[in-house]
Amino acid sequence: MRHRPATVPHKPGSERNRYLAFAFCWGDVLFELDRHYAISYVSSTCEAVLGCGSDTLIGLDFRDVVAPVDRLVIEPWLKRLPEVGRAMIETITLSGPGAAPLWVSLAANCLDSEEGTIHIALQRRDTGAHAIKTPTLDPASRLADCTSFVDRVAERIKRGHAAGMVPELTLVVMPDLHDLRQRLGAGQDGMLEAVGTALKARSIEEDMAARIGDDTFSLLHEAGAPIDQLIRQLEAITRAADPAGIGLTIDASTLAIDTVMVAEVDLALALTHTLRRFGAASGTDLRTMANNLRSAFQNSVITVGSIKRAINEQSFTVVFQPIVQINTGRIHHFEALCRFEAQDQESPFTTIQVAEELGLIAAFDLAMVRKVIAWLFTRPLNNARERIAVNVSGYSIEQAAYTEALLNLLAENDWLRGRLMFEITESARIANLETADRFIQALRQRGFQVSLDDFGAGAASFQYLSVLDVDVVKLDGSAVRNAQKAQKGRAFLSALTELCRRMGIETIAEMVDTPETLQFVRDCGCNYVQGYLFGRPTKEINDFHPLPNRILFTAR
Repeated sequence: MRHRPATVPHKPGSERNRYLAFAFCWGDVLFELDRHYAISYVSSTCEAVLGCGSDTLIGLDFRDVVAPVDRLVIEPWLKRLPEVGRAMIETITLSGPGAAPLWVSLAANCLDSEEGTIHIALQRRDTGAHAIKTPTLDPASRLADCTSFVDRVAERIKRGHAAGMVPELTLVVMPDLHDLRQRLGAGQDGMLEAVGTALKARSIEEDMAARIGDDTFSLLHEAGAPIDQLIRQLEAITRAADPAGIGLTIDASTLAIDTVMVAEVDLALALTHTLRRFGAASGTDLRTMANNLRSAFQNSVITVGSIKRAINEQSFTVVFQPIVQINTGRIHHFEALCRFEAQDQESPFTTIQVAEELGLIAAFDLAMVRKVIAWLFTRPLNNARERIAVNVSGYSIEQAAYTEALLNLLAENDWLRGRLMFEITESARIANLETADRFIQALRQRGFQVSLDDFGAGAASFQYLSVLDVDVVKLDGSAVRNAQKAQKGRAFLSALTELCRRMGIETIAEMVDTPETLQFVRDCGCNYVQGYLFGRPTKEINDFHPLPNRILFTAR
């Protein structure tokens, strides 16, 4: 703590300067600093916002109410103010006496460089549009979860680089932790809490350590921190908890993230992708990945870049597969599917899954709609045979920005009615069924049919059917296969199609790849079929005229 003067003299004209400060700055709290950065005035809102009163703050050096990790940022910023007049910091952490740490944005001015008085307006970052979510904690270790951790770490790394300080990220792997926890039973939580305490003590701040998987942890720390000492400490904790006194042999891998290597806007996405890969891995795969942490991060940077490039440049291909009327063989519509350049004819499932994990799927879904609309625009407008169903992720329909953009796009293209349909995929990911149904009805009211994909793949399907008013359900391919194998499968699938029929909903059976499966779903009462039996997805829609294996229908 720097020296605190007994009194701070009041300068003439300060009220006018404060008035001007408010005119040029926004904020919840206003500080006035003298030329030595001592706080000479704090607005009366400080207690409500910062959790401590003005009497506590006046006389303190402003640098002392900034969290230690950010002092390298605040020092040069304050020194530049007399020269530049005005400056901002997007995010910084304050930690006043007796108050909890608080993320804030700062805007400052120095109206008189000779006098050197500085006015700083502070705006909280934990409310409103820029809210910083309270970290979700793992109940056993009391550490942040992966998502909360990544959000905070990315911000810290960017600020550290701006101040010339490069923090490091360390991954801590505890192989066989599951077996040890099984032996400990009720005592496992105490051990994990001790592990969490040790990790937090070595991290830059307490929220800079996380449990990212069952046996994987991570922390952000100062460069050159003695991680080997931390590992020995963690191993000692596990030995002390282990009734056999053996404990665990713990691995660690450290990464210094160079922001020259990755654009700042992609940093959080690449970190999310990297850490989630580790969180999902186990055993030998986990050890191998940990030994190649830098390579894993670089691969994540490439993955993020390729997905964003595909969205921004629409550098993906649209292919089509027909949905066929089960008795006549007539094509009802085509499903539009994407293929990424590097994957050629491979399924895009993994890439789409990553886009969903990283929060990029809504932007991709919108790009896909635009690409299909552009394709339809090249076709005869009176060709009702070429109706196209476009996929929409269950994640996207809960994003207000996506819904607004899609409805605006459809309003600009009235001619799409009757030509475009929408198929909600990853329906198991829908968290808010009421929001989902509002989205569905907004499309149906505008003349666009909606189908629900993946039906029958999980127990929640029936709940969706009771809440979501759709035109079609697509029976998941795995449900169709399982029904063929199970003794009561035919009865189950028949009951399902009959339920849909009574509700006025048509059914499509997926993955119909053999004549036997076609006959099975026909006997079960399905309305339409889709599968390799009628051709693989292709860019050329005319490849399905005539329809492959049409003899399976004309023979009836």
